[in-house]
Amino acid sequence: MSVDRSVLHRALERGEQEGGNVEFKERLTRDVHLADGRLESLAAQLRHRVLSGDGEAQYVVGVTDDGGIAGVDADVFSETLDVLSLLAEEAGAHIDDVQTWGTDGEGLVGVATVRDGGTLTADDDHIIVGTAGHVDHGKSTLVGSLVTGRADDGDGDTRGFLDVQPHEVERGLSADLSYGVYGFDGDGPVRVENPHRKHERAAVVEEADRVVSFVDTVGHEPWLRTTIRGLVGQKLDYGLLVVAADDGPTATTREHLGVLLATDLPTVVAITKTDLVSDDRVSEVEREVERLLRTTGRAPLPVARHGVDAAVEETDDAVVPVVRTSAVDEAGLDVLDELFARLPKTAAAGGDFRLYVDRSYKVTGVGAVASGTIESGTVEAGDELLLGPFGDGSFREVEVRSIEMHYHRVDRAEAGRIVGIALKGVRESEVERGMALLPRDADPTPVRAFEADVMVLNHPTRIDAGYEPVVHLETASEAARFHPEGGQLLPGDTGTARIEFKFRPYVVEEGQRFVFREGSSKGVGTVTEILD
Repeated sequence: MSVDRSVLHRALERGEQEGGNVEFKERLTRDVHLADGRLESLAAQLRHRVLSGDGEAQYVVGVTDDGGIAGVDADVFSETLDVLSLLAEEAGAHIDDVQTWGTDGEGLVGVATVRDGGTLTADDDHIIVGTAGHVDHGKSTLVGSLVTGRADDGDGDTRGFLDVQPHEVERGLSADLSYGVYGFDGDGPVRVENPHRKHERAAVVEEADRVVSFVDTVGHEPWLRTTIRGLVGQKLDYGLLVVAADDGPTATTREHLGVLLATDLPTVVAITKTDLVSDDRVSEVEREVERLLRTTGRAPLPVARHGVDAAVEETDDAVVPVVRTSAVDEAGLDVLDELFARLPKTAAAGGDFRLYVDRSYKVTGVGAVASGTIESGTVEAGDELLLGPFGDGSFREVEVRSIEMHYHRVDRAEAGRIVGIALKGVRESEVERGMALLPRDADPTPVRAFEADVMVLNHPTRIDAGYEPVVHLETASEAARFHPEGGQLLPGDTGTARIEFKFRPYVVEEGQRFVFREGSSKGVGTVTEILD
């Protein structure tokens, strides 16, 4: 793992001092360090270290009492972090960051930074906004300017804060979902100077009264599947559709708008790049957007004419605010700030815990991490859950080691939050997109077939029995076989169809919305019945 060793060197140089904020631990185990009063004693010690460091302490793991490098294996390191997380929770603190290093044949050494308080509660306000729009219309640039408060240089430099792959930065095109975060407190926006710095994003989550997370999707046609995954599978509160003033609405604009509206997602339209064209051209594009919205049965609400108060009060799945913006001269960014500060959260938080896995990865010393948006309920560190279904339809018991939100370690998270959950009891290679995390006492049914009401939005001919598009349901993207009632569906038709996943089962429930596509064919549907 390529990490700056200066963090470790500084901690070792300071050493354990009476009244200091550095603690050396070779290892912590549940059997020894959580037994018969030791939890309270060690939690008090941790609290002392945190207070000594003005709200921050560092635990150096894998070293002897005198600071000598000992190293521990990955399982011992993971258990140590589990125990340290419980001690921190007992002391009213949380693990904010963990850095690890491999030693020459001696295992792992790590530094865990523990901070005072900052645990998110059910009272915290958090909305998730998904972007959409044609390639090069300025989605990532606009989001980059919002989260940093910086004007763009005209060449998309603020976009670089969100494009996470080297080839994306080089070509100026996003190829996968990326994420941004900023927030608001009593004094206004809480922004980050550089979103790539984990501690800055974590600080927003910790300090802001309202947190706004962006799921930035892909505008290039070859990655439409990724865009649909971002808009369908992330439990969004709002959509943000961008239309460049120098280009106007395109076929991709219409396609992305169709996905947003087909899922009944309240949406805001931002006309971008207004600095590049005349006021007359901006007005012309605004009229084109308004006509496009009306053809879909939505009522446009130009914020320049009606004001932010009206937009906040009226925005829903039928009324769409339209805002003129420029990331270069920052026109309209204050309007978007006010909208995102005031628009109500739309996702409900009730029910049992459920998260559909969008991606998985491995963290050295921690293990498998499943990332996604919490669909319902709450989850806490230490919870026992079910993960699945696997390819054979089975579910496996796993334990929540820890939870992170934008690199901020939390002990508890609720519906609507984008989180990474470290799991004990499964390898990262076994965790797949489309799987679900559920309570251990749930009795889930692996679903291979269901009945749905479907609408064909676009198809060159007719849909016959055996039609095989890709179905995007929650975070699953799976080839499926359609059997329309009556044998066929024509473009524009609404009807009933039996749908069968071709390769594996998923967690599916009545009422879930989905999108299907194959080539230029597209449609939407709603699950009406689960079939054997």
